[in-house]
Amino acid sequence: MMFFDKIKQGLSKTKQSFSEGINNVFATFRKVDEELLEELEETLIMADVGINTTEVIIDKLRDRIKKKKIEDSEKVKDELKEILSEILTEDIESKDINDAKVILVVGVNGVGKTTSLGKLANYFVKQNKKVVAGAADTFRAAAVEQLEIWSNRSNIELVKKDEGADPASVVFDALQVAQEKNADILICDTAGRLHNKVNLMEELAKINRIIDKSTPQDKKEVLLVLDATTGQNGIIQAKEFSKATGVTGIVVTKLDGTAKGGMVFAIVSELKIPIKFIGVGEGIDDFYEFNAKDFVNGILE
Repeated sequence: MMFFDKIKQGLSKTKQSFSEGINNVFATFRKVDEELLEELEETLIMADVGINTTEVIIDKLRDRIKKKKIEDSEKVKDELKEILSEILTEDIESKDINDAKVILVVGVNGVGKTTSLGKLANYFVKQNKKVVAGAADTFRAAAVEQLEIWSNRSNIELVKKDEGADPASVVFDALQVAQEKNADILICDTAGRLHNKVNLMEELAKINRIIDKSTPQDKKEVLLVLDATTGQNGIIQAKEFSKATGVTGIVVTKLDGTAKGGMVFAIVSELKIPIKFIGVGEGIDDFYEFNAKDFVNGILE
C-alpha cells in the first residue's frame, strides 16, 4: 500500500480532529474575515498544533489573504494546506537518511524506540543494504531480547553484551563489527530512562563522541523517537535530547492511535528538526519515510 493510502488509514483519529474541525469552520464561516481566522486558530490549538505554531500559521494565512485579496473560503483552505506543508519543510536542514552509515536511536522508555529500530532495519534490508544493529540499551534486558527478535526477523547481525554492560562499549564493538563485515549501515539502540535524568544524557553524549571519532557528521543520523500520544510533551523531550545528542531527525510513533498528530507541526516549527519516519501501525511494514505533502493531504482531505 502506498504511503498516502496508508496515511489516510493510519491517521484516521488525527484526520478526525483536524479535518472535521477545519471543515466545520469553513462550512460555518463562509465569509473570509477575522472571525474565520479566529475559529481556525482555536481549531488548530485543539488539534494539538500548539499555541506558538498556530500563531505562526494564522499570521501567514492572514498575510496571504491580504496580499492575494482572497475572498473565497475554499481558496483560504488551499492556502492553509500550503502553509502546513511549508511548516514541515521550509528552513529545515535534513540529510538524506539513505546516505547514513551510522544511526543512533534515542528516546524515553515506552515510545516504541526498540520497535522503531527493528522497523528501520527492515526498511534498509528491503533496499538490499547490509545492516548491523547494536543493542546499547543494556539496562533493560527486555530491550536486548526484543532487538534479537527483530534482528532475526530481518536477518541482520546484532552486537550485544550482558545486561548492565557499558553502553558505550557496545557501540564501540558494533562500529568495529560493522566495519569488519563491510556493512552499509549500523543502527544502535540506546537506554531510554526519563529525559530529566542527567546521567542518561551524559551517557548519550559519550556514545556520540565514540561514533564521531570514526564517522563523518554527514554520514551520521541521530533519530529521536517520539510517541504521538504524548502531544506537546514531545517538544520538551526533543529539546532535552537535542542538547545531549544533536538530534538530526524524528521518528513519530503511534500516530494511528491518537488525535494528537498536530504535535508534528509544533515540533518541526519550534525545533527545526525534520520528521524522518512515522509509525502508523504495529506491523513491520507500518513504518514510512515521511512526506510532508502526503501527510497534510492525508489529514485534511
